[in-house]
Formats: sequence, structure tokens, C-alpha cells
Amino acid sequence: MLVMTARVDKKKIAIIVAAVILVIGGMILLFSGGKKSEPTAAVSVSGNDGRVAFLKDFGWDVTTSPTETSQVRIPKTDSEVFERYNALQKSQGYDLKSFSGKTVMRYVYKVNNYPGAVEPVYATLLVYKNQIIGGDITDTSAKGVICGFKKPADKPSQKPTEAPAEKPTETPAEKPTEAPAPTKPTQPA
Repeated sequence: MLVMTARVDKKKIAIIVAAVILVIGGMILLFSGGKKSEPTAAVSVSGNDGRVAFLKDFGWDVTTSPTETSQVRIPKTDSEVFERYNALQKSQGYDLKSFSGKTVMRYVYKVNNYPGAVEPVYATLLVYKNQIIGGDITDTSAKGVICGFKKPADKPSQKPTEAPAEKPTETPAEKPTEAPAPTKPTQPA
């Protein structure tokens, strides 16, 4: 029987162990994104109270019962519209592609505290087997947007004001004009 021994420096072992711990810690941060996690598809909601509480966690004050409830089918084939909507979902930690072809519940709630809103704003939740799998906040005004669940910063209220005095009036380029009528040249008498 042959026995081999080696001399190991305790400093080198400590450095190697510290490096391994740093690598593992770095991988954990890398895969978790290194940021505070927000609610994702893992959020389970049972019943209307759970859905309202979910929206309230984002700071939304919504009507206590949905204005619309329906079943929708997540498309099996991609389209430009679906890709844009799913990009919004991915930005908030959801991915509807994993639910392709499935029928899900769609709950729509009226939002009562959207900053600066003058037209109705609605929160839509997509729910599959009591799990929130996506949704959005939709401002229905002419310049409204569809955004994720995160509440935007409050905007100061928009009071109607008079137009400033320095506002330019219509310029000839903006206002259609008629061409002047042609005139006959006069001949000297």
C-alpha cells in the first residue's frame, strides 16, 4: 500500500474557498437580476378580492368588481400585435408564449386614481388556474398608452388655462390662401 502526502498552504485554501463563494454569489445575482423581485406569474389569486388586492399592491385604486369578465384564447401563432403585447408582458416578468393555445380569464377593472387621467383608465388581468399570467393598464384617452402594472409618478393636475399671449397666429403656410386674380397690364395712353 502506497500513501502519498502533500503539503497544502492554509492561505491558498482560504483564497480558493473565498473565490468559490464569490463565484457562486455572482451567479445568484446574475440569474436573479440583482434587483428586487416584482410580482410575476407565481402570484396566486383566488377570487375577486385577491385580484383587487394584487392591483392595490401596485398602488391602484380600482372598482371592487370587474367591469368586464371574459374568456380569451392566447394565440398559438405569433403576430406583430401579439409580439408587441408579449414584449410588455416580458418587461414585467410574464411570458404569454408559454400559454399559447390556452383559454384564460380576462378581468377588467376601472382604475380610479391614474395620474392626470381625463378619460377612463382600465386595468386588465389575465388569469390562468388562479395565477396571474399577464395584464396591463390602459389609458383610453386619445394620447393614452398601454403600460405595465407599475404605477407612473403622479402628474400635477391639468387645469384649463388661457392660451399664452405669445402664441403665434396662423401663418400663411398653415392657412390655405387663394391665388390673386391675374391683372391685365395697363398700356400707357
